[in-house]
Amino acid sequence: MKKLIPAYIRVPLIFFLVFGAMEYFIDSGDRPAFIKFPMVSVFLLVFLFLLIAIEITINAVDTITYHLLTDEQKEKLDAVNSLSIKDSVFVKKTMKFLTKSEPIENESQLLLDHDYDGIRELDNTLPPWWVYLFYACIIFAGIYLVRFEIMGGDNQETELKKEMAQAKIEVAEYMKTAPDMMDEKTVTLLTDAPSLAEGKTIFTANCVVCHRADAGGQIGPNLTDDNWILGGGIKNVFHTLVNGGRDGKGMISWKATLKPKEMQKVASYVLSLRGSNPVNPKAPDGEIWVDPAAAKVVTPTAAKTDSIPAKK
Repeated sequence: MKKLIPAYIRVPLIFFLVFGAMEYFIDSGDRPAFIKFPMVSVFLLVFLFLLIAIEITINAVDTITYHLLTDEQKEKLDAVNSLSIKDSVFVKKTMKFLTKSEPIENESQLLLDHDYDGIRELDNTLPPWWVYLFYACIIFAGIYLVRFEIMGGDNQETELKKEMAQAKIEVAEYMKTAPDMMDEKTVTLLTDAPSLAEGKTIFTANCVVCHRADAGGQIGPNLTDDNWILGGGIKNVFHTLVNGGRDGKGMISWKATLKPKEMQKVASYVLSLRGSNPVNPKAPDGEIWVDPAAAKVVTPTAAKTDSIPAKK
């Protein structure tokens, strides 16, 4: 029966369709799926090998069956398949190249003296694709042996450990600058107008009840002077926002309400209000706080008295 798609097109088409589906449906990251999942690729190659073997076997059966027909049957079949792709010169040359086998008419020249219950053995040459595949397996085995057994290449377990270690390093680097991963160690002071404006909005929505709109202090302390209960500066203020104030009478923790980036903005806004002199400010609470970084640049005499921040 004439096939709509010849074998030499059908087999590679199936092969590339399967590999294409593998690339599409399997998330392999930055590497091709057939490289990241070699066992699947090996399975597909074996699948292709079986397809080729089946096609060659079917072709051989068709050829033998054709030669067993009577002349009349051959004429009828030739008439039906007069346009068959199998009769093309290109296909015949291709099959000759792939199999290197002698035509059935020359079988008498290939018969060996071995006879098993009337079954004679042919001395056909092995198909080149099979020979090349056999040589490729030997080369692959040699490379594998040298790389992993002689040169001590990384096996899958070692590669996994290295990738996990590298992933931890990359996560740590990301967390240093990730807006929603910052803490009091990595937070920085913001001074740009948009960030301070957002900080003011957050302060107005959440903090004016205790600190007043001008931050002069009411239930909570005055935030515009140099006195701090738990320490000033962006890191201390951020820490207070995250963890809350003093037990029993201090400010609540805002980590369940505000994101780290939002707390950074409101802390920066609060620090921008220093020296704003609100009307009727609350009396200072805590002790005067001096930035240790600023204290390092003062004179040695002044440093003895001013460089140590007060405990809050």
